[in-house]
Amino acid sequence: MMAILEKRRLWLAALIAAAILFPLFVANGYYVHMMTISFIWMIAVYGLNLFAGYTGYLSLAHAGFFAIGAYTLGILTVKAGWPFWLAFAAACLLTTLIGVFVGLVALRTKEHFFAIYTLCVGYIIYLIIDKWDSLTGGVRGFIGIPAPADIGPLSFQTPVAQYYLVLFFLLVVVWIMHRLVYSLTGRTYIAIRNSEELALTLGISTMKNKLASFVLSVFFTSLAGALYASFIRFLGPDIAYVSVMFDFLTYLLVGGIGTLAGPVVGTLLITFLSQQLQFLQDYRMLIFGPVLTLLIIFYPHGIAGGVIRLKAKREEARRLDPEANRVAAELAVSSQGRGERHAEEGS
Repeated sequence: MMAILEKRRLWLAALIAAAILFPLFVANGYYVHMMTISFIWMIAVYGLNLFAGYTGYLSLAHAGFFAIGAYTLGILTVKAGWPFWLAFAAACLLTTLIGVFVGLVALRTKEHFFAIYTLCVGYIIYLIIDKWDSLTGGVRGFIGIPAPADIGPLSFQTPVAQYYLVLFFLLVVVWIMHRLVYSLTGRTYIAIRNSEELALTLGISTMKNKLASFVLSVFFTSLAGALYASFIRFLGPDIAYVSVMFDFLTYLLVGGIGTLAGPVVGTLLITFLSQQLQFLQDYRMLIFGPVLTLLIIFYPHGIAGGVIRLKAKREEARRLDPEANRVAAELAVSSQGRGERHAEEGS
């Protein structure tokens, strides 16, 4: 077990080191830009993974919460003139408060009713952003959002500096997720996912825990939205549309829902495939669609989930091997003893 943990730590350290060194070895700024966008998507998908993967409720409103975080930052900095980091914190806080009110109502429903309700909430958010021209700019979009303000000697005016800023927030989110999943609270969420009725009989306050999980997932998504606004610096209502929500779901399902590595694996893989197929223009979906279908068919638990299950099977087989050898040896000794007795009786 210690060897496995040590190996995981080494892999994690190697991945973090690779992410830190990436801009230093890539001459093309386009790849730095794409990795920064991928990190932002990962943060949003971690929010979705917390609620859908570990608590068992599929929310289809998270693209809307992503957009609220982004637009709130833009409105407070551009129209209200707030300092960047104060507006950044307010954007996350306001979106989280909206998530509390949505969750209090939505969590009274279950399963597909919950999914449909949150889908409607997400679409309402999209319509508000699209139609409220005086506040959001409507279809013309929202421009002029500033880059993150300096913190002491740290400046975030360059794409590479923003890359490291987003990477920092991603690592914080991953750390929080890891601590949460392996805590008693995380086990409570998993118990609700596995059987809410059984969790109730065990005395677990399912409503309180579901709401806490939902609100934290909304916070992660709003954080991603605020980072997106400060990096792209232009917003359009399409970021709240249903298609963005299904992009999040695709990243999560391909990577592995209910796994810590799933959002990273799925987002990187889909982003890489999308970029490699850009030369096909509109025809790229003819290849992209079947590839996704095959991945989901052969890896129903996602790539990370499939790897975890394969490792678990190997560990189980390795654990059973000594037991099987011991039983085989006992049978061989027993057979040899019976053979000797038969030989003595024959003589």
